[in-house]
Amino acid sequence: MSAAQVLEGKVAIITGSGNGIGRATAKAMAAAGASVCVSDTLAEDGLRTVSEITEAGGKAIFVQADISSEEQVQKVVNDTVAAFGGLDILVNNAGIGGGMKRIHEISADEFSRVVDVNLIGTFFMTKYAIPHFLKSGDGRIVNIASTYGLIGAPKAAAYCATKGALINLTRQLAVDYGPDHIRVNAICPGYIDTSLGRRGPTMSEADFKAATDRREKAAAMQPLGRQAQPVEVANVAVFLCSDGASFMTGSIVTVDGGCVTTFNYGEASN
Repeated sequence: MSAAQVLEGKVAIITGSGNGIGRATAKAMAAAGASVCVSDTLAEDGLRTVSEITEAGGKAIFVQADISSEEQVQKVVNDTVAAFGGLDILVNNAGIGGGMKRIHEISADEFSRVVDVNLIGTFFMTKYAIPHFLKSGDGRIVNIASTYGLIGAPKAAAYCATKGALINLTRQLAVDYGPDHIRVNAICPGYIDTSLGRRGPTMSEADFKAATDRREKAAAMQPLGRQAQPVEVANVAVFLCSDGASFMTGSIVTVDGGCVTTFNYGEASN
């Protein structure tokens, strides 16, 4: 097996893989030899990711799903196992931001929606993936958390709360399932150049430019002085799911250009 094929023969589900980090991770895992289930709420974007994988010689299917729905999550897992004969890897990437509001400005429905996707969705995906890992005696989970789960950030109460929860859930799952040879790790990305993900199309041109400028200014203040490309996070996810990371579980890996090593006041100063 070449170094590039470190996931040869593995089957992976990557949620929220129609865009951004999830899309880059799906493509990177397919390039590393895995058969990939691309799952997303947006069919057009998810099918684009599948097309890019198959055109490059990889194997992929698309299953449309909102991971806050237990029934839809079960379909993602069942369809993946039916298509590829098993399941080895789960990347819990799907998540939403919840808007720029202080907590007294957030409605109960808005807060609950962030919890439902970011935390409950991860619970559902993990709940239904783990029996397959237990059956095979091996499994690898990567939770995509955030530097916002490690620090307080302006006007991001729901997002910070759910990403912080994912970090400690990662540690707890590592404790419960380590004896079963299931490794669970988390990645905390910093500023990633995803064109603000799916928020871009919903924002006015002026708001999008202002938000982009804020991100670029904040990223410039980090030790490495820039935003990351999604593939820079994807490459870490591939490593964590490979045998090269065989003694890593419960690890919280920052991929943030040094963001949390220093006082970051870029966002707060705007």
